[in-house]
Amino acid sequence: MTVTPLRIAWLLASAAAYLTLAYAVPRQEFGLLIGLLTGLFLGYALVVRQAAEPTDRFLFASAIGFRLLLLLSIPCLSDDVYRFVWDGRLLAHGFNPYLYLPAALRGTEAAALAELNETLFRQLNSPGYFTVYPPFNQALFGLAAWLSGTNLLWNVIWLRVPILLSEIGTLWLMVKLLRRLGQSSNLALLYGLNPLVILELTGNLHFEAVMIFLVLLAVWWLVQDRWVASAVALALAVATKLLPLLLIPLAVRWLGWKRGLRYALLTGLFTAILFAPFASLDLARNVFSSINLYFQKFEFNASVYYVLRAVGYWIRGYNAIGLIGAWLSVTTTFSLLWIAFAWRRVPVASQLLASLTLYFAFATTVHPWYLASLVAAAVFTRFRYPLVWSALVPLSYYTYRTPAYQENLWLTALEYTLVLAVMITEIRQSKTPTKKAIGLSTNGFSAPA
Repeated sequence: MTVTPLRIAWLLASAAAYLTLAYAVPRQEFGLLIGLLTGLFLGYALVVRQAAEPTDRFLFASAIGFRLLLLLSIPCLSDDVYRFVWDGRLLAHGFNPYLYLPAALRGTEAAALAELNETLFRQLNSPGYFTVYPPFNQALFGLAAWLSGTNLLWNVIWLRVPILLSEIGTLWLMVKLLRRLGQSSNLALLYGLNPLVILELTGNLHFEAVMIFLVLLAVWWLVQDRWVASAVALALAVATKLLPLLLIPLAVRWLGWKRGLRYALLTGLFTAILFAPFASLDLARNVFSSINLYFQKFEFNASVYYVLRAVGYWIRGYNAIGLIGAWLSVTTTFSLLWIAFAWRRVPVASQLLASLTLYFAFATTVHPWYLASLVAAAVFTRFRYPLVWSALVPLSYYTYRTPAYQENLWLTALEYTLVLAVMITEIRQSKTPTKKAIGLSTNGFSAPA
């Protein structure tokens, strides 16, 4: 374990910054937030480059230690946690969270039975929408609520425990997969020490952490030819966040049509089993309505969509998000299929990175924590533009400086211009044509035997 005065200074300074951000900086304090994050990212860039081979135990221990520092913090940068608590209390008291609209439940006998008070209701960010969190996510919410009762801090702690365990598991699996690929295990530090990943997942309680761990577990078991176990892990990932559905076409391409379709059917079967305890026509109707509203009403920190929105204002004179969102969804779907099945000579890890990049580029909403999955995928490729994006996406927190929630589109333009410039530069540095360059990698996954 390599310990030097410079490393100790970095460790103490970073720990102080994480503690300040987690316990003392609300998202309205944009200047302080960006200042501290800038310092954290500069330190991150410095130490990751100097990681000692073969495995830098000091830096891996630091990655876990930074996360443990956040154990007792109430999320400062996101209010999603209050919906987690709301849904969890419903489930812990025997109510199906998919069937109850918070605004309609407010002040009712059912709310009293589930210990849903007015204080908690006022902290919800979308009380007029049905929950969209999948069933495994709901199970974790319910378990945390059952263990903590009405104590908010303990509820937060119990919500954070599976995230912490998942992050540790993710680092372990990344090291195993990187070694299998003949790559340095220290590449896992690109994810493990990334300040955005640490703050947004462990700090702000976003369950992308659990999803990423389960996806990596599915990949690990798949390369070991443990199909059923892998399908269960991937189904659990889908039942945490729906994003891993993007992996299904890639799995079919990677395994071949016959084995790939069998694997997809197995995953679909296990996913259906996980949804079964909550299944009803009302569930499908309510979740679909909320997802539909998400894609056709919500907008935040977008790129391609904002350009098309400006064109829509110029042509139609109003915000055509309903039409634009629908067409972007269709375009995204066909583009993802094209990446999966047309890029036959591209490593699957690079295909995944390209798929996620395109998905977020066409999205109407890109919250900072969404990019954690992009950072995880980048670990297995030579591309580093996701790391640049992770450092720039906190600029979107400018929106929360005032209750008006007004975005600064100049900052949004700066974010995406710099990310695009780095991505294009990395592509041009490759010696092959653009299509192959996007996937060119010294890493990547090869199909199992």
